[in-house]
Amino acid sequence: MKDSATYVAGNSVRFEKFSKWTKLIAVTFSAQAIIQLLGLFTGILIVRLLPTTEYAFYTLANTMLGTMTVLADGGISTGVMAQGGKVWQDRTKLGVVVATGLKLRQKFGIVSLLLFMPVLFYMLHSHGASIMVGLVIVVSVIPSFFAALSDNLLEISSKLHQGINKLQKNQLSAAVGRFIMMTGSLFFLPWTFIAILGNGIPRMWANMQLRKISAEYADPKQVSDPVIERDILAIVKRTLPGAIYYCVSGQITVWLISIFGSTQAVAHIGALGRLSTVLTIFTTLFNTLVIPRFARLQEDKKLILSRFLQIQGAQILISVVIVAIVILFPNQILMVLGKQYANLTTEVILISISSCLAMILGVTYSAITARGWILKPVLNIAINILFQLILILTMDLSKTKNVLMFSIVDFIVSYIILIIFFFYQVTRIKPATVNEAAI
Repeated sequence: MKDSATYVAGNSVRFEKFSKWTKLIAVTFSAQAIIQLLGLFTGILIVRLLPTTEYAFYTLANTMLGTMTVLADGGISTGVMAQGGKVWQDRTKLGVVVATGLKLRQKFGIVSLLLFMPVLFYMLHSHGASIMVGLVIVVSVIPSFFAALSDNLLEISSKLHQGINKLQKNQLSAAVGRFIMMTGSLFFLPWTFIAILGNGIPRMWANMQLRKISAEYADPKQVSDPVIERDILAIVKRTLPGAIYYCVSGQITVWLISIFGSTQAVAHIGALGRLSTVLTIFTTLFNTLVIPRFARLQEDKKLILSRFLQIQGAQILISVVIVAIVILFPNQILMVLGKQYANLTTEVILISISSCLAMILGVTYSAITARGWILKPVLNIAINILFQLILILTMDLSKTKNVLMFSIVDFIVSYIILIIFFFYQVTRIKPATVNEAAI
């Protein structure tokens, strides 16, 4: 009888956990599906309404915005997640961690802005933008950049507490705002800076609402703490070189095609990249539901290994399905971009593979660093750069197809290095007993 009762109780716990996860995934996935569909429609609208040259400018500006945002972070969000995972149940302590992260992010943001605004202007000018047009585009990037300085840090407290619903509503309101602004402006003013402002202004409004959501879990009245700052900076020092490398590497297709290719090729890469927006649904799903829970796991070798393998298996399965769909229906997928991109059938397959690998690499990197495990960048970057140099010397990178092949090889090498590093870290964990149901 005792064994029977234990079995029933065990099944009840497993069913409860399964039901909880099913509900979380369903709510997050459905909300993200709407958000990303709006993002996809907005992106396709931009592709169709902007002339090819203007869309090339938009691609360069958007890529630089992503680069600036990553460098302004420099590993701060990783440090906040790692430190927050230790005190997530204490509103006051979590407020101190978030406040410290925001203070550091502001300092890093100013440096990033001053460094990369001139670079963006030079790239725009080299692809045909006049001085006035280049300056207007550079200034239009600033609202989105300042909103990006704090939004992912403010989301951390909600993610640690799994307060998903309000985060989803906030993201949905920003997506709706972008769609309305783009629809109402680009039909009449098909210019790059209008598209960039249409993204930045709704994001700034959503950012203000996000502060209110974060305040429920992390006390906003707290101030930066020198001890927490030191701990976060310790992670930043180990993460920053890798962050810089991955920042450049993650956008390597745009950088290479902007250096070696034509303005039209830049537009092709940017337009094809819009189709990978659907992957953001899955990336957000992992970063919202999975990575925070992975960060909260206690130091149990078997449990951490099991959860990590589950994360990898889920990503690979999703990627196989997506690439298979693109291989079967490339022409139908390209129809949404317009006639000027209809001949990029091979390229759309390659960018789907590249985008899936980028998703897998990004989520894997987030999972590893969420544990506070930071790969020493010297060996990692040296190996990657060696492969990149070989490819640069042996490939014609003025062609979109070859640039996409370059990115695929680059992502595969980086992923293999991360996997080896993870298993090395797991072997260093001392055996422990953990109540899995409490995680």
